Amino acid sequence: MLYYLFDYLDKHFDFPGAGVFQYITFRSAMALILSLMISTIYGKKIINFLRNQQVGETIRELGLEGQTQKAGTPTMGGLIIIIATLIPVLLFTKLNNIYVILLIVTTLWMGTIGFIDDYIKIFKKDKQGLKGIFKVIGQVGLGLIVGSVLYFHPGVTVREKSTTPITFNQSQSVISEQAKEIKSTTTTIPFVKNNELEYAQILKPFTDDYHKWAWLVFIPIVIFIITAVSNGANLTDGIDGLAAGTSAISVLALGIFAFISGNIILSSYLNVMYIPNSGEMTVFIAAFVGSLVGFLWYNSYPASVFMGDTGSLTIGGIIAVLAISVRKEMLLPVLCAIFFAESASVILQVSYFKYTKKRFGEGRRIFLMSPLHHHYQKKGYHESKIVTRFWIVTIMLAIVAIVTLKLR
Repeated sequence: MLYYLFDYLDKHFDFPGAGVFQYITFRSAMALILSLMISTIYGKKIINFLRNQQVGETIRELGLEGQTQKAGTPTMGGLIIIIATLIPVLLFTKLNNIYVILLIVTTLWMGTIGFIDDYIKIFKKDKQGLKGIFKVIGQVGLGLIVGSVLYFHPGVTVREKSTTPITFNQSQSVISEQAKEIKSTTTTIPFVKNNELEYAQILKPFTDDYHKWAWLVFIPIVIFIITAVSNGANLTDGIDGLAAGTSAISVLALGIFAFISGNIILSSYLNVMYIPNSGEMTVFIAAFVGSLVGFLWYNSYPASVFMGDTGSLTIGGIIAVLAISVRKEMLLPVLCAIFFAESASVILQVSYFKYTKKRFGEGRRIFLMSPLHHHYQKKGYHESKIVTRFWIVTIMLAIVAIVTLKLR
């Protein structure tokens, strides 16, 4: 909203300083600062409200050290993340940008699913929360919306690569018009030289008009990614500060990709796919990172609030949509390795237990407990040490992901 106000003041009244709102970097910085202020200053008020409403976490007895002290800690703290993200986004972004609209829809959609799940757990006294099938239906529904919009919306394009170098005049505006904007389901493959994959090519052996049917491949892939990442984030939210910290690091890396992909000069220099209008996501990302860091103020050990499914499902959904939008979804196993490790530990544990129970008459386990962070707790590691080490791993992997810009 402020963007449009200052744009109007700049164009019609030559208002001093109004032109600075044209810069994504400035608006991103303002969004980051405001989200930090909202999450840290008003976060306490939200926590007190949740405590007064007796929105406390019910802890299952798992035999973990310090577990009983956490009973009654306010949950649904994901509301802090959502509020601290959306207010700066509404103030500082171009609200007609299709990528920003998708991210706002994702935030509200996944936040609602998570809120319903937490509400059932707390107020209906049902520890299982929202039935898994309904969560999956919600995730699939979001995947259908995001996949359809990214495929069919005319504003979602990429710049076709040209063999003619892009040239610039003295003011750095683009002169060359050799490359044009096209609709495409092309994505980026990390660590290889010819690093682009067109999803439509998968259908090439079956039909000559494979480009017309690319959505049959693209939309299911989007659904799978959103479901996998949101569930991974949900499983990672098990000890204080783990999900929020690792997510902030991953999202920051995606912010770098979004800024470069949306900047024609930087994308040309780094030989990265130029995605028109995608740079606006940088403002959303800045607000999101600020809200996550601010939330950590209260969620770090010992946590004053838990994010609940309201936060974890929202975080996973946003990360998935961001990665798909900047055509970096194949980097998610690197950027979100912690999420996938947590998910894999649960899948392996359950599968192996069922197999050995059927084969040997008694269930056996690979890990002392799943998800993975509980395995390390069972081994005697303090949860602060586990969280810090998982953060360090995420930082290293984020650096590896960023290095893929030039390492091919």
